[in-house]
Amino acid sequence: MPQQLFVFIQLEFPWKLGPADGRYLIRRSDDGEPEHVVVLGTLEATGRPIGAPAGAGRGGVWLPRRLRERPRSIPAGPEPAPVSTSRVTVIDPISLSAESQARAWLAELDREREVGAAVTVVNRVIHAHRIAVADPYVHEVAAAQALVIRAGWGEGEQVADGRWLHARGLPWHDGRGAVAGPAAVRRGPGRDRSWALRPQERLAALLGARGAALVCEELALRAREDLDHGRLAHAALELDRALALAVPELHGESRQDLAIRIAELEQLSSGVHAQAELALPGNHAGTDAAGADQPPGALDEEIIAHALRRLEATLRARTAAGL
Repeated sequence: MPQQLFVFIQLEFPWKLGPADGRYLIRRSDDGEPEHVVVLGTLEATGRPIGAPAGAGRGGVWLPRRLRERPRSIPAGPEPAPVSTSRVTVIDPISLSAESQARAWLAELDREREVGAAVTVVNRVIHAHRIAVADPYVHEVAAAQALVIRAGWGEGEQVADGRWLHARGLPWHDGRGAVAGPAAVRRGPGRDRSWALRPQERLAALLGARGAALVCEELALRAREDLDHGRLAHAALELDRALALAVPELHGESRQDLAIRIAELEQLSSGVHAQAELALPGNHAGTDAAGADQPPGALDEEIIAHALRRLEATLRARTAAGL
């Protein structure tokens, strides 16, 4: 019987993602066919294997509750508390029958496309979990947040347990030069010092009461997240409210240098509002059980994306003077 190999993209994050450890089958919404298998596992950093009793101490020795709960003094310079790491493996359910096929896949791997697609699948699971448990503090992830990213292949039970026959690490640079993994402390290509300092200046201004955050800024961020993950209905509704607030908020600051940009946002508002109307129940657009907008042709993604880009550009211009 020929060997069945499965290719995968694997990411590790230094926190618990939310969904319980296990295997999740992702099906296509149009025909129900398997699209991906997602394997989620938690790697404990306490020296205690996953599943061991909570009262297990060093060497797996169980401690009585009265000893476990006894208050302990804390040193003046405590070591950082250990954290749990989430390992998530996104597997292509279509197997390969020869190792040469798997090697060819890895050799020709389009890193940005494959990792981006894997993160989208991971975020689909996280978003569905967020809705299922009604927890607003569950949040999606970005590739640049991963401690490590791998691509490889293995046999069925291997990859289903987060293991492999062969894998290699994939360094990751996002659009701003951020790098996944330990190299994230270094500046990536094209990332200059002014980019790194500007958010810190803004942060200091906000915390020091020398600047103000606009309501539209948070809505624009939420619209960007939903648009990037294909939730057009969510993005349209959020962007509609963001623009409705941005125009009066920006006008109220009497910034003549933003007058042309604000006028452009006013012009774009009507098109975005029409998209938001389409996103309302009964107006052709909706979402499937996983949160992806259905049907994809009901909303015009370009209208939403263009207006959001112009709003983001205006907000960046607003902070250019150090507000």
